[in-house]
Amino acid sequence: MAVCNPPRGSPRSPAALFVGSAPQRGPPPPGRARPRRHVRGAAAPGPQVPGGGHRDRGRAPRAPAWPCWDGGGGSCGPGTPLCAPRSVFLTGSIAMATAGRARPPGPPRYTNRLINEKSPYLLQHAHNPVDWYPWGQEAFDKAKKENKLIFLSVGYSTCHWCHVMEEESFQNKEIGAIMNENFVCIKVDREERPDVDKVYMTFVQATSGGGGWPMSVWLTPDLKPFAGGTYFPPEDSARRVGFRTLLLRVAEQWRQNKDALLESSQKILEALLAMSQIRVQGQQSPPPSEEVMATCFQQLSNSYDEDYGGFSESPKFPTPVNLNFLFTYWALHRATPEGARALQMALHTLKMMAHGGIHDHIGQGFHRYSTDQHWHVPHFEKMLYDQGQLAAAYSRAFQISGDEFFADVAGDILLYVSRDLGDQAGGFYSAEDADSYPTTTSSEKREGAFCVWAAEEIRALLPDPVEGAAEGTTLGDVFMHHYGVKEDGNVSPLQDPHQELKGKNVLIVRSSPELTAARFGLEQGQLSALLQESQRRLQAARAQRPQPHLDTKMLASWNGLMISGFAQAGAALARQEYVSRAAQAAGFLRRHLFDPASGRLLRSCYRGEDDAVEQSAVPIQGFLEDYVFVIQALFDLYEASLDQSWLEWALQLQHTQDKLFWDPKGFAYFSSEAGDSSLLLRLKDDQDGAEPNANSVTVTNLLRAACYSGHTEWVEKAGQILAAFSERLQKIPLALPEMARATAVFHHTLKQVVICGDPHGEDTKEMLRCVHSVFSPNKVLMLADGDGAGFLYRQLPFLSSLERKDGKATAYLCSNFACSLPVTSPQELRGLLCQ
Repeated sequence: MAVCNPPRGSPRSPAALFVGSAPQRGPPPPGRARPRRHVRGAAAPGPQVPGGGHRDRGRAPRAPAWPCWDGGGGSCGPGTPLCAPRSVFLTGSIAMATAGRARPPGPPRYTNRLINEKSPYLLQHAHNPVDWYPWGQEAFDKAKKENKLIFLSVGYSTCHWCHVMEEESFQNKEIGAIMNENFVCIKVDREERPDVDKVYMTFVQATSGGGGWPMSVWLTPDLKPFAGGTYFPPEDSARRVGFRTLLLRVAEQWRQNKDALLESSQKILEALLAMSQIRVQGQQSPPPSEEVMATCFQQLSNSYDEDYGGFSESPKFPTPVNLNFLFTYWALHRATPEGARALQMALHTLKMMAHGGIHDHIGQGFHRYSTDQHWHVPHFEKMLYDQGQLAAAYSRAFQISGDEFFADVAGDILLYVSRDLGDQAGGFYSAEDADSYPTTTSSEKREGAFCVWAAEEIRALLPDPVEGAAEGTTLGDVFMHHYGVKEDGNVSPLQDPHQELKGKNVLIVRSSPELTAARFGLEQGQLSALLQESQRRLQAARAQRPQPHLDTKMLASWNGLMISGFAQAGAALARQEYVSRAAQAAGFLRRHLFDPASGRLLRSCYRGEDDAVEQSAVPIQGFLEDYVFVIQALFDLYEASLDQSWLEWALQLQHTQDKLFWDPKGFAYFSSEAGDSSLLLRLKDDQDGAEPNANSVTVTNLLRAACYSGHTEWVEKAGQILAAFSERLQKIPLALPEMARATAVFHHTLKQVVICGDPHGEDTKEMLRCVHSVFSPNKVLMLADGDGAGFLYRQLPFLSSLERKDGKATAYLCSNFACSLPVTSPQELRGLLCQ
């Protein structure tokens, strides 16, 4: 099964199309080893699921050995819960795609319905010869009326292999004609419609053991899947079946074996329903936090790379959820060897990432993942959700360690986002593509072209002699030594099978500032100034290159993660401008992605003509993750700004989330709301990945909401979520590190840190700075400013009983609405917070 953006140097794994096969839960048949696959959007590595293969969604194939499936009639693999009649396996595999993408000549020859959409991904396909429909009733009605199968293609605008399949197959007029004659063809942007993506990705993963994008699925007219895969090459080869042949075979199967395929699709759906249910079993209670935390820590420790940090050899993903877990584990076990190791693992990983090529040393921000063990050669795509979570993680690292290095990296990320992903109206764009044209005259795009350097380019930009260094030493010599630049390029051919990066350099810190300064006989302050000047010149030169595609879609959930990044960094680093940027973005959400009449969030909006913010003709309603990440952001923004309007909106949204998504029978929240007849399954995500699972984050949200409102039913709901996921948390907590962390917060009870004082008073500000400087995973902060008519006083009457001591700003630590003795010095407060 091919995936979007396989790492360089990795053989491409076979893409098997499973027609009429039921989901597989057991191991693959002998001789068919299950490969490790990358699916963008999750962490690697993942845990082993009892009774089956990996459930990881963040894998890349290293050297997979999965032969193509047998091309004739077959049977379901061992361990399959249901075996459909007349199962047929059609096989294909990835061809070696061309490295670049051609620049389309002249005006478009074709235009389809996608031209009326707002999604950048759908608009990329608006001039295919394929008669694409967006996901919606018009397409469904056509399939039923004409009794046609549906071909569903799901991807996103910055996906490299989505681009490849479009160029090879969807721009091919002959293949387009086959698709139009035999299928109703639907395009879905997975970032717009994560609900649709999750339903059919569940099918692809269950039937193949892997998945990725582009996702290709064949459906019956009533939307039930019976065949699927990811990327398919256009034509047959000696060992492979191409997309054209697959289309013809599937169409023939529908003509010859329609009843069997319908029966098969129904059984597949029943099996998926059975295996995807997450619900509380009997009288299950929340699992014990000590056991869950200890198991998760041990699983992370076992997979930790002692040399380079991270939790696999290659590929390496940032996995902020793992780092946040380790910070919490350290905070609860500070005096133990295990606590010390947890902190070392997190800080070392963050340092190695920041030194690596996954970090853009010229343009700032972080790329999606590293294809190698050393964090060196990345997949160059940049995603908003990574920037938001990593800004928060580096801010926490600074809180804990006091090392300015981490504060600088957090600031670096926020500079990139403000400059390159910020909309003038206040929101944040979704992503920056990995591919771009190397020069203004290039006819093909190349991955990484915007970011990599030839040694001669650097020498030409940095020819200045360096004062105080050996005679003949140039600024280029110093820069190239520090960042590992080689005359013939520093990318191994094993990491670059298509030779896109031949002779080029991906910058990576290869020497400490102390060693670089010593090598050239420089003072460290002088070296720092030289490197900054070099970076400035390279950035100016890079700005003249063709820019990568920018996905200007703005999503509520990812904007929520980014607001949290700005707010937490602003509080921890004492940078008011970051808090102000977070507030600007929250205001954007309230204006453009919130309907005050219904109290509901919307999923997405778009940069339109003249840079105006536009909405779809039929706006997409928010999903669970939109509510959860926005609520988390508003709590973070309140603690950073102490503006109670954000708190009030967060609690309103929590009530709406409960109404739309809560499962009163099985507990926990569904990812999508009820009532959409086009969705075959209402799912609950069971894994923290590149983004944390919404149910994981909402446990802490509910506990914070209870602290700010006094509504204890939210504490009960938090416990019910943990109970619903209890078995998974106890067996493989590594799959849910954010929820494992939340079990500790649940069992330790959040502490309300109440500062009584004038918000403009210097003594109050000093106490607040003390709170923000301490990492404490089980606290919420609130300011009691004496305004009895204010929102917080109305929610929490006990605040009226708290007074300033001797007229000074006074801090109380409260739990279950009982408070400690008051303290008036930051030193005393710090001691309480660190207990």
